[in-house]
Amino acid sequence: MSAPAPSARSEFTREVDQADDQVNLARAALLVAREEYGQLPVEPYLARLDQLAEEVKDRLDDETAPVVILREMVRTVYERNAFQGNREAYYDPRNSFLSEVLDRKKGIPLTLGIVLLEVGWRLGLPLEGVNFPGHFLVRFRGESLSLLLDPFDEGRIRFEDQAQELLDRVYGGMIRVQPAFLKEAGRRDMLVRLLTNLKGVYLNVEDHQRALAAVERILVIHPTAPAEIRDRGTLLARMGRTREALEQLEWYLDYAPEAADAGRIRELVEELKGSGGRGG
Repeated sequence: MSAPAPSARSEFTREVDQADDQVNLARAALLVAREEYGQLPVEPYLARLDQLAEEVKDRLDDETAPVVILREMVRTVYERNAFQGNREAYYDPRNSFLSEVLDRKKGIPLTLGIVLLEVGWRLGLPLEGVNFPGHFLVRFRGESLSLLLDPFDEGRIRFEDQAQELLDRVYGGMIRVQPAFLKEAGRRDMLVRLLTNLKGVYLNVEDHQRALAAVERILVIHPTAPAEIRDRGTLLARMGRTREALEQLEWYLDYAPEAADAGRIRELVEELKGSGGRGG
């Protein structure tokens, strides 16, 4: 009798449980999608990223200049394959599933950025993610210049000193660019951002089960993240899993007794204890 197939969660755990630069970002993102879509096959989508890179190579002839390859990649992804930012339904959860983005050719800055990164890495380009506030970016870090690509705006290329323009579009001129905004995002950082996006979407529609699944996968990456343990506790409480909720919320209060929301969480704990601490 053959062993049961590994679950998407266990495969995701194994993928992220290694050195950050060894994490297969696309595979991990697809495993996030597979938890939603059951038996979603991962390999065909990885092959689709391979195919996009091959399309770029076919148009380069013997060209090896990185900036030329970069521009050809952007044209291939956005002009020839018609990927685009989903402005009409930005908060559709499908925008956060890489399989859906590759099928529908629509996404949010982060998932479109993952497409650019994965295609660019296959081409040997020096690309990295940038966890810019409110709008994920991709950086080309060349030997003589550094450029920012906006995945949501058809890969539009900007110099780093134009980053304030992007921030103004998101925050209306209320925030000034800081060096921390342009730091490189590791692969786990990008996966946390992906799962945080999903958590927010599901919290907004009160889909507690799916929001909890997103939180639990963030905790796979950062097992003692206080805010995620708090959120797991509050979600468990909403789902009637009182005993489990109390464990999480009391851990949070022990860890962060002076947190800004500690008073609210203490009230919730007392309320749960008043209900008898039953359930779950």
